[in-house]
Amino acid sequence: MSERLNKSKKSVFSEFFIKGKMDLTFFTLLLILVTVGLIMLFSASYVYADVHKNNSYHFIMRQGFFAIFGIVLMLVTSRINYKIIRKCAVLFYLCMAAFLLIMLIMPPMMKGTDVKRWFAIGSFSFQPSELGKFAVILMLAHLIAANQKLMKTFKFGVLGLGIVGAVICILVGAEPHLSAAILIFLITIAMMTVGGMRLIYLLIPAGAIVAGIGVLVSGVIGYAKDRLDFWLDPWASASDKGYQTIQSLLSVGSGGWLGRGLGQSRQKYLWVPEPHNDFIFAIVCEELGIIGAMLIIILFCLLIWRGFLIAMKAPDKFSSMLAFGLIFQISIQVALNILVVTNTIPNTGISLPFFSYGGTSLVILLVEMGIVLGISRASNTTKTV
Repeated sequence: MSERLNKSKKSVFSEFFIKGKMDLTFFTLLLILVTVGLIMLFSASYVYADVHKNNSYHFIMRQGFFAIFGIVLMLVTSRINYKIIRKCAVLFYLCMAAFLLIMLIMPPMMKGTDVKRWFAIGSFSFQPSELGKFAVILMLAHLIAANQKLMKTFKFGVLGLGIVGAVICILVGAEPHLSAAILIFLITIAMMTVGGMRLIYLLIPAGAIVAGIGVLVSGVIGYAKDRLDFWLDPWASASDKGYQTIQSLLSVGSGGWLGRGLGQSRQKYLWVPEPHNDFIFAIVCEELGIIGAMLIIILFCLLIWRGFLIAMKAPDKFSSMLAFGLIFQISIQVALNILVVTNTIPNTGISLPFFSYGGTSLVILLVEMGIVLGISRASNTTKTV
């Protein structure tokens, strides 16, 4: 009798939790990036925090707390069997779609703005689009794994999966939150392609991108049209809408090869607006120089490479697609943020993962990386060093 109870306990434990070793290379790279991100956040934010919050440590203390909390949750999540997470895919997706729809119906929850991208209760606030991205990745991974034979068909491989991404993308874009909508769109296309969609069908999203650019140029979407105009010529409104881009470029250019030194940025003295947010990489370039910035980019590349390796070695199709989607989200977000900071593409308001200020965003990212670590535990072929 006792043996049966012990066996049942072991089966329940193995169903919910994973015992294997996690990928220590991925984990180490992640901790390094989070640590460097906190250091740069403090350096970029203490002047702004002192002026606007009367406390130089305001942002770093909050971000440090969320970083510790997020790492703890990441380690806990890494022990959860990804098969349990899969069972929640449909319900979580539907709940997020309903939540985003309710956000559009309700009046704006953040004072002083008419956008509806923030959910706020008291001093706590977060952007539901962060969870919306995860909902799309989880749902697509589930559907692709469950319908592998249908991936080559237009009805499922393009139309069916496209609707899954489009619903959240449209709801997020209506807030309006253009950067998150772009990310969800690109994640959807990438997962459909890697999942087995016919490459000829890529002409459809390519056409959508061309049409979207045409809409922006024609001025149908006013706020996006302004961003496009001041991307092409930020000096046309150097004291207004082009100001942030100009100050960012000055910050990047003044760093040179070796930078001014950690903590020595001049642009963070209220020249770059909110330097601890989307444009923190400009302060990184100014203080650490091209060499320091390249080292950080290399760290991101190593993390992304290791993440894709985990996806390739995953035990099954679902875990492989889930790991791929989560890592692709990091990779495209890093790339777009750096392109924005250097004015290579229009300003879309995309944050730099593990660096930009945002407690709940950091926690969500770390929990997602915990899922990737959990998948690495489940893979017997993953090597640890």
